[in-house]
Amino acid sequence: MTTSIAGRSSRLVGVPGSEPRRLENYVRGEWVTGGGHGTDLFHAVTGAKIAEASTEGIDFGSMVDYARRVGGPALRRMTFHERALMLKAVAQYLMSRKDEFYAVSAATGATKSDSWVDIEGGIGTFFAYASRGRREFPNETFYVDGPTEMLSKGGTFVGRHICVPLEGAAVHINAFNFPVWGMLEKLAPTLLAGVPAIVKPATVTSYLTEAVFRAMIESGLFPAGAIQLICGSSGDLLEHLDGQSAVAFTGSAATGKMLKSSRSIVENNVRFNMEADSLNYSMLGQDAVLGTPEFDLFVKEVVREMTTKAGQKCTAIRRTLVPEGVLEEVMRALVKRLDTTTVGDPAVEGVRMGPLAAQGQVAEVRKSVDALRRVTDVVYGNLDDFAVVGADRERGAFFPPLLLYAKDPFAANEPHDVEAFGPVNTLMPYRRTEDAIELAKRGKGSLVGSLFTNDDDIAREVVLGTAAYHGRLMVVNRESAKESTGHGSPLPHLVHGGPGRAGGGEEMGGVRGVLHYMQRTAVQGSPTTLMHITHEYTPGAARREDRVHPFRKYFEELEVGDALITPRRTVTEADIVNFAGISGDFFYAHMDDIAARDSIFERRVAHGYFVLSAAAGLFVDPAPGPVLANYGLETLRFVKPVYPGDTIQATLTVKQKTAKEKRDGQVPQGVVAWDVEVRNQSAEVVAAYTILTLVRRKDCDERT
Repeated sequence: MTTSIAGRSSRLVGVPGSEPRRLENYVRGEWVTGGGHGTDLFHAVTGAKIAEASTEGIDFGSMVDYARRVGGPALRRMTFHERALMLKAVAQYLMSRKDEFYAVSAATGATKSDSWVDIEGGIGTFFAYASRGRREFPNETFYVDGPTEMLSKGGTFVGRHICVPLEGAAVHINAFNFPVWGMLEKLAPTLLAGVPAIVKPATVTSYLTEAVFRAMIESGLFPAGAIQLICGSSGDLLEHLDGQSAVAFTGSAATGKMLKSSRSIVENNVRFNMEADSLNYSMLGQDAVLGTPEFDLFVKEVVREMTTKAGQKCTAIRRTLVPEGVLEEVMRALVKRLDTTTVGDPAVEGVRMGPLAAQGQVAEVRKSVDALRRVTDVVYGNLDDFAVVGADRERGAFFPPLLLYAKDPFAANEPHDVEAFGPVNTLMPYRRTEDAIELAKRGKGSLVGSLFTNDDDIAREVVLGTAAYHGRLMVVNRESAKESTGHGSPLPHLVHGGPGRAGGGEEMGGVRGVLHYMQRTAVQGSPTTLMHITHEYTPGAARREDRVHPFRKYFEELEVGDALITPRRTVTEADIVNFAGISGDFFYAHMDDIAARDSIFERRVAHGYFVLSAAAGLFVDPAPGPVLANYGLETLRFVKPVYPGDTIQATLTVKQKTAKEKRDGQVPQGVVAWDVEVRNQSAEVVAAYTILTLVRRKDCDERT
């Protein structure tokens, strides 16, 4: 049973009734407090001190050693499926406690919707990777990447790629704008890969990260050493990393470059993934004139990206590209919508945008705006005179929405070089689509670009013209808008990152994000040896035949390499005619002997799907048994034609086994992948494919 938020108030920071306290660091399995003066942390709305953060006195080398000696081995003993189930359980636990995280998040200045993206969006990455871990990875401690590579003429020497977890530590250095999502979107692929992590959140909002991290530890679901936390300076942490370690950084390009050039990073070739703030664009297509759905969708999205998280998003729209012909209409529409944005304390009803995360950010954003103002005009907003509802403008970290206009965006460098990390956006007119593409590329590499158009020719031109400079491109029209997740929303399924100024890295992206924390190794040897190493049938490997039909065996009784060589069957013209009548497939190559002679087949040929069906008839055992159902068919290839009079024979081999998670009320089962080869009387392969079957498990208590 979880206790109430009030019951945990002594631990929470920034909630009503809580007193300022020093944040704790989770080091070598214990909560410890840093010494020294510490860094003061303030409530973004009220300006009141709510916490201190310090890592003074912490032995960072011992943290890396603990992760390497304790956390790494524990995670590597688990299979992908076990690690995926761990992520799912943690996500469920965090969701049960989300209300207390929302209470703490309010101190960062986030509105309820801002907090939803950070908190539940972050937890969602755990759910997403938990699902992918069971669907796209084997129930093994390693991953086989790609097909078998034939390295010899006789097929006795082959190669495969396997991926195994790195045996060091992953260091995650996160930005202040998403204290929860930033942590969880990095942890999900890292832990699924089997690598322990040390989390270093940005100090200014680390109190929210600490609250969620503490809940993860209290869940008791992670093995010892899997995760550690430091709230404050990272000290000499990076100097203790070796070539088996990895760093994932989110933040400013300047800080990222400094860290990337650290001695230990360079000397040990430590994997360094950087996701930096960038000058993302949104473009209105030339077809999207006033009155079209795309025009309205564009205006709504631009304002939403300006004001969500008070513009403190690495994916926020910074440059807005608009056709000259609709510039005035766009300006009016944006101003009208911005006028409805109420700035103030998010706890007050009607407030749609809160403050920046801290007073220091106000100064930083203002400095950037001053640079932009030298080459732009102000369309909307006043830095010195704006209303704040329910709070003191001077005490809180408030900043107004600001829309700027660059009359000649090709002549001004600042809008393409200077990012104001707040609710600031610059309008840029363009004449032709090719001009807009050039402006999009002037950002020198961005995380995301978006295009609003109902013209698919424009969409193709813009995507192919800007893709090399962007990590993600979103094309929106009236058809996709209803279910679109938005310009500024990275998703676990797709890569998050970008080239050039954006850091040159990639995060998430499904399987890709997991493999970043694994070593890809080429393994060479005989097919049989590689089959035993990978637990996956390798073409050419020795097969084992048994008098017992493989469909009579339970999941546990089957072994990779078990095979059945079927009786033979001669294909007749009657077979072809009958299959055509049953299937309705009267394609000329099967039915018209004269036309078939002029085809690539040179004479009548059997249906490919007849060959498939005939092969099934040869290898299927008809009586009830452990095989529950056909689960699917993959990688089907019809290699050579089968003619009337040809004799076919099938070979069925256990290729791979995957135990499925037990569910209440469901027969315990696993998925067996079978390699199928169908050959003719000359021993030539005519069809090759993989079938999947659900097979009953014998031991209901076997661990998945």
